[in-house]
Amino acid sequence: MKAETNLQEILARGEFAVTCEYDPPRGVDVGSILKNAARLKGKVDAVNVNDNPTAKVRMSSWALSKMLLDVGLEPIFQMTTRDRNRIALQSDLLGASALGIQNVLCLTGDHPARGDHPQAKKVFDLDSIQWIAAVREIRDQGCLMNGTKISGSPRFFIGGVANPFVQSLDLHIIRLEKKIAAGAEFIQTQPVLEMEPFKKWLNQAKNHGLINKCSAIAGVIALKSVKMAQYLRNAVPGIMIPDTVMDRLGAVAEEKQQEEGMKICIENIEEIKQTKAVRGVHIIAIGCEEKLPEIIERAGLLPRPNIS
Repeated sequence: MKAETNLQEILARGEFAVTCEYDPPRGVDVGSILKNAARLKGKVDAVNVNDNPTAKVRMSSWALSKMLLDVGLEPIFQMTTRDRNRIALQSDLLGASALGIQNVLCLTGDHPARGDHPQAKKVFDLDSIQWIAAVREIRDQGCLMNGTKISGSPRFFIGGVANPFVQSLDLHIIRLEKKIAAGAEFIQTQPVLEMEPFKKWLNQAKNHGLINKCSAIAGVIALKSVKMAQYLRNAVPGIMIPDTVMDRLGAVAEEKQQEEGMKICIENIEEIKQTKAVRGVHIIAIGCEEKLPEIIERAGLLPRPNIS
């Protein structure tokens, strides 16, 4: 049975969705995260919780997802297949369902060599497409990957990710098609900082009939500084930051770079809002999450639809 989440209802009604994301802490102190998150109530439709992003150890995604749920924010539980085999993945998924977590974003994840434990053994028992199919099987057929029936009726709204900025766009579209066929009901993209290649990807996805089958939510990012932008461009796979953005950030004084990064983000949101077939934005603000409510307000994304 499909979930009946706030995000799912927003998209089903044809409303423009707003999501954002948090990295869990590298430790057990969640005070600042929950303080900032509380300011997002009523301003976002759901909040992604990353799963050991860039292969670096952080608190588990399901734990912070449950904490956000407890303070009134709907989480999107991110699950990578990098660190867990199918036994652990299914176990954590069932546990999340029992805790009331219903939005699930399925990813393969960055290679451990890029993270803070490069000696860690990579698992990759499943890839993201196989994991999407498994989550749908558990939800719709009520059975595990080995066919064993489970008790209860878990409900999930299943998502995947897309990168419109890869060189081999044709191959990427084929992979996106496989994710949707496997069961992805919404797609969140890597941050859009250049509209032309994003629109090229969107048109190709439309030509393959994919946009009608799955809600596309475009990622955007508020860059805190030139230094942050350089790090993301050089060290984080999938994030493409063009020279024009680097130049624009670099043209202002250091203390004004965060405001310039917010302006760029808001400009991109405004253009995406005018782009047909895009169903929402996913706002990333690494290292400046406290600015998310201001970005959302300045971008004209309030009030959020009232789903009761």
